[in-house]
Amino acid sequence: MTDAALLQHICKLPHGRANFKQLIREWGAKGPQRSGLEAALSRLAARGDLIELRSGHFVATARTREFAVGRLNMHRDGYGFVISERPLEGITGDVFIPPESAQKAMHGDRVVVRIARIEPGGRADGEIVKILKRAHPTVVGEFRIGRRGQFVVPHDERIQQWIEIPEGLEIPPEPAPKIDRIGVEAPAVSSAEELDGMVVDVELLEFPEKGSSPVGRVIEILGHPDDFGVDVEIVIRKHHLPHRFPPEVLEQAQSIPATIEAPELQGRRDFRGMDVVTIDGETARDFDDAVWVDRLPNGNYALHVHIADVSHYVRPGTPIDAEARLRGTSVYFPDRAVPMLPYELSTNICSLNPKVDRLALSALLEIDHQGETVGQEFAPSVIRSVERMTYTDVHLLLEGDAALRKRYQPLAARFELMRELALVLNRRRVRRGSIDFDLPEPLIEFDQWGEMTGVKRAPRNIAHRIIEEFMLAANEAVASHLEQAAPESMYRIHEKPDPKRVADFEEVAAHFGYSLGVGAIPVKKFGFTDKHRDGTKRRREIVLPEDTGISSRNYQRLVSKIEGKPEERILSYLMLRSLKQARYSTDNAGHFALAADTYTHFTSPIRRYPDLIVHRLLRGAAAPGLLSIAEECSQSERRAADAERELVEWKKVRFMADRVGQDFDALVISTAKYGLFVELADLFIEGLVPIDTLPGDEYAYQENVRKIVGKRTRREFSIGDRVRVVLDRVDANERKLQFSLLEPVPRRRKVR
Repeated sequence: MTDAALLQHICKLPHGRANFKQLIREWGAKGPQRSGLEAALSRLAARGDLIELRSGHFVATARTREFAVGRLNMHRDGYGFVISERPLEGITGDVFIPPESAQKAMHGDRVVVRIARIEPGGRADGEIVKILKRAHPTVVGEFRIGRRGQFVVPHDERIQQWIEIPEGLEIPPEPAPKIDRIGVEAPAVSSAEELDGMVVDVELLEFPEKGSSPVGRVIEILGHPDDFGVDVEIVIRKHHLPHRFPPEVLEQAQSIPATIEAPELQGRRDFRGMDVVTIDGETARDFDDAVWVDRLPNGNYALHVHIADVSHYVRPGTPIDAEARLRGTSVYFPDRAVPMLPYELSTNICSLNPKVDRLALSALLEIDHQGETVGQEFAPSVIRSVERMTYTDVHLLLEGDAALRKRYQPLAARFELMRELALVLNRRRVRRGSIDFDLPEPLIEFDQWGEMTGVKRAPRNIAHRIIEEFMLAANEAVASHLEQAAPESMYRIHEKPDPKRVADFEEVAAHFGYSLGVGAIPVKKFGFTDKHRDGTKRRREIVLPEDTGISSRNYQRLVSKIEGKPEERILSYLMLRSLKQARYSTDNAGHFALAADTYTHFTSPIRRYPDLIVHRLLRGAAAPGLLSIAEECSQSERRAADAERELVEWKKVRFMADRVGQDFDALVISTAKYGLFVELADLFIEGLVPIDTLPGDEYAYQENVRKIVGKRTRREFSIGDRVRVVLDRVDANERKLQFSLLEPVPRRRKVR
C-alpha cells in the first residue's frame, strides 16, 4: 500500500472521505497492514493531503471546497491571508483569516484552513484548523527588558507575537561567533542589561497557542541596530538563509586539489588552443561561462559555450552536495555574497579564471543565418580562458575605442562576429514572440562602509546582449536534448498569465489608450450555496475570467508600441506584474516570456543548484527525487530574491533619512484608497502620498477607474501622472517613506 494509492482511493469515495473502520474493511488491512494503514493516514494528514475530522472521518482536501492548504501571510494589523496551494472553485484571491484565528499561527506557517464564508465576488473567509509546518525555527529581533520580563521584538513586523525569553536563556552558552562583516566581531555581553536594545537571533522553544506568547532562547548576538553590517545579518537570518558552511563541507572543499591532474583530462575535448574568453561585470568574482564563435565553411556560425564543470567536483551524496541543495542558490548583497559553494570551489577551482586550465561541460552549436540551431553536441572538456573581459571593455571595443582595439587586437574580429551572431539570435527570438522588457535597472552605489551613496541606471549594452543570447541558445539546446534523451528532466518553466491579472492590466492599459489585443476575455460562472454564520443559506453566482488565449506576441507588440513613450515605464512595470513567476519543474510547460517550447538552466552551476542537476542529467547520471528538488529550488530562488530586494529597500530608506524636506520629480505608479504610490525619477525609490494630504480639496478613491478624484474640484490623480513631491517623513522601522505634493506657487497678477 502506497500513500498515493490510499489518497487516490479516498478521493474516489463519495465526498472524498472515509473513516478508519471503513478503510480497514475496504483494504482488508489486518495485523501489520493495519499499522501500515495508520502510518499512511498519519503521513497524509501531516502533509495536508487529508484532514481528520472530530467524527473520525479523513477528508481529502483536494476533493472539497471546505478546506484549503497553504501558507499564512500575516498583515501587521493582526489579520492574515492563506495562499492556497491549489485553485479553489468559486473563490478569487486568497482566503482571509481574521485576527482571532490568525494568532494561532505565525507568518509563513503552512496551515489547513476551513472555509467559513464566501462573499459575493468570490472572496472567502476562513479559520486555521491545523498547522502543518512551522516557518520559523528561529526569529531575529531586538532584545528588550520590560516590567513584565524579557522579550525579543521580531524584526519582521508580520510576526505579531513578541518572544518571551526566560531568565538564564538570554546569553548564548557559547562565545559569540565571528560574523563575516569584513573582520567585525559580534560584541560580547555578560548580562541582560547589556543586551537591552541589541539585535539577537532566538531559537523558538514553544510556539504560540491560543494567544499565548512564544518562548525562546538567544542563540546569537548580532550587535546594535546601527552597527556596520548588522542590516545584512538581520536579513540573512530573517529569511533563514544558510550562511555558514558546516565543518565537514569546509573540510571536503579544502581537500580538493587546486590544480587539475592528468587523469582528470581523460575523455575530455581539449579547447585550450582556442581564444576562449569570459565576459562579465567588473565586480564579478566567479566565472561560470566562457564563449567562442567562428564562421564555418558553409557560412553558418559555430558557437561554443563552455560552462564550469561543477558536477566533476560536487558529487551526489557528499557534504558539499547536501549543503548546495539546502542553499539552492547564491545570494548577492551589495557588500558580499552568500555563495552556494565554498570559496575554494566558487572562486577558484570551478571558476573559469583566465590563463589557467579549467574543466568544463561544453555546448557546441552550429547556428544558421536564421538563428536556428542545426547541429549540437555536448561534451566534457578542458579550456584555458585567454582573457577575463568585462561588458564595458567589449562594448567600447565594438564602438571603436582605439586603445582597447589595440590592446585586444587578436580578439577584435572574434568580438565582431559575436555581435553579428547575437543579433541573429535576437531577431529569431523576436520573430517567435519572445518578450524583451528593457526596463532600466537600478545600480545602487555604496561607499567602503556599505552605506548607500547614490543610485544610477545600470548600464546595458551590446556585450550584455551577446552573453544573454548565447546563454539562452545553450539553455534551449540542452533542454531540447534532455527532453529527447533523458527519462526525466528539470525544466525552467514560465506558465501563461492568470486571466484575472490580464483583465486587470487591460483595464489600466485602456486608460492610456493601449491594449494587449486579446479582445473580450471569456468568463466562467460558478454557482454554489453560501451558508452564513446565522445559518441562513443563499444561492450565489461567481463570474471569473477564463483562459484568454493570450500569447507572448500580445505582450511583445505592446512593448514595441510603448517604446520611448512617457508611459513606457509604468506600463512595462504593470505588464511584468501581470505575468506569473518562472519556476523549476519536471513537467515541461514551456516558457511563456521567451516563447520557448523547451527551456532549462544549464549555464550557472556555480551559483544555481538546478544547473548542477542539469549537468548531471546531461552526463547520463540519475537524479532521484527530481520533483522535490525542483520545488525546493523554486522556493530557494524566491527566498533569495526577497532577501536581496529587502536589503536594497532598507539601504534606500537609510539613504533618504537625511533628505527630509527635499523635493523630487516622481511618477505615480499606483493608486489606492489611502493615497498615491510614487516612484522618484532616476532614484527608483518608492513612497506614499497619503490621500488626506492632497491639497485644495477632499479626495476620494474611485476603484472602478483606479483614480483619486477631488469631490469639489474633480481634480484627478491616476497611474502615470508626473508630480513633484516633498519628502515629509522616513519610517526607518517599517522602511517606508511618506511624501506630499509640491504645488507650484501661483503667479501673482501685476498691479498697474
